[in-house]
Amino acid sequence: MKARFKSKMLWVAFFSGLIVLVSSGCLKGFDSDQSTGKAPAISESEANDYSLSANWLSLPAKIKNVDVFYLYPTSWSKTAADNNICDINNAAMITGANAAFGRQATVFEPIGNIFAPYYRQADAGYTLALVPADREKVIGGAPTLDVVAAFDYYIKHHNNGRPYILAGHSQGSSILLNLLSGYLKDNPEIFKKMIAAYVIGYTVSNDYLSKNPHLKFATGADDTGVIISYNTQAPSVAVGKNPVILDGALVINPLTWTREETLASTSEGLGSYMPDPVTKAFMTVPQYADAKIDTAKGALITTADPTGLFLGFGPGVYHTYDYLFYYYNLRDNAAKRVAKYLSMQNLK
Repeated sequence: MKARFKSKMLWVAFFSGLIVLVSSGCLKGFDSDQSTGKAPAISESEANDYSLSANWLSLPAKIKNVDVFYLYPTSWSKTAADNNICDINNAAMITGANAAFGRQATVFEPIGNIFAPYYRQADAGYTLALVPADREKVIGGAPTLDVVAAFDYYIKHHNNGRPYILAGHSQGSSILLNLLSGYLKDNPEIFKKMIAAYVIGYTVSNDYLSKNPHLKFATGADDTGVIISYNTQAPSVAVGKNPVILDGALVINPLTWTREETLASTSEGLGSYMPDPVTKAFMTVPQYADAKIDTAKGALITTADPTGLFLGFGPGVYHTYDYLFYYYNLRDNAAKRVAKYLSMQNLK
């Protein structure tokens, strides 16, 4: 397997296509030579070749008994000369994807083997300006085509029948919804091995679930085969001002793992993973954010201090911090769901 690498002080464009965020620390990924083993240029109607290691951000060398298939958020922003969808070997996207991995996918490192493909991404500024139906068509094109091909290759060549977690954020989560409603609907035996899907930073709605009756939203801390989703914002954000919250968004509280509108204080949290105000290096801190569901807004509300935070969607929209605020609760929850799934399999 390719060696993992470390990278410091990476500048990354986040989902808004406008945020520039400094990250520091140990990041996971492939140290691959992008000039060799790379797929030739392809059309948007073709998928990239995932037999090539250069098309993977992470292929783990050590094998645990559970996998995690992770999709990073938008990590690239187009220039005037760019298309609306970037190539799979876009240098800015690769840099941003590795930085996102370090902030998000590391939640699951103690839990399972993290498989993460590179995939062609749509520019966020372009897609967010579209009405939801047109946005879904764009994301359902080349980005989803690549991910479905990557997941299929992973299942056939790397998974070896292990149960797995799906995890994503923002554009990555939007694509996961297509994977869940398409490939996994068409392959029920593979779907049965899904422990849970962390579809964070994008909307999962009742309408989506009604169209996909094989799927269900989480109701507790250890139910399996379920979708977990929330979008974090301040109480002051009005309906319609958070671009990733669409009509009918469902929410689960990542501190209590209930869907009740009861405030969970920071005392109920296990810790956050936040950038140092001076160095910007990410580090473990005491629980930074409380959490309360607002079902009318379809949002997870927090009164966390916004001072010094990067708010690319505007005041009070904590999209960038969906994982970071609740980092250790997410880790603990993934472990609980894995334990429940494995115990249920042992009883069969």
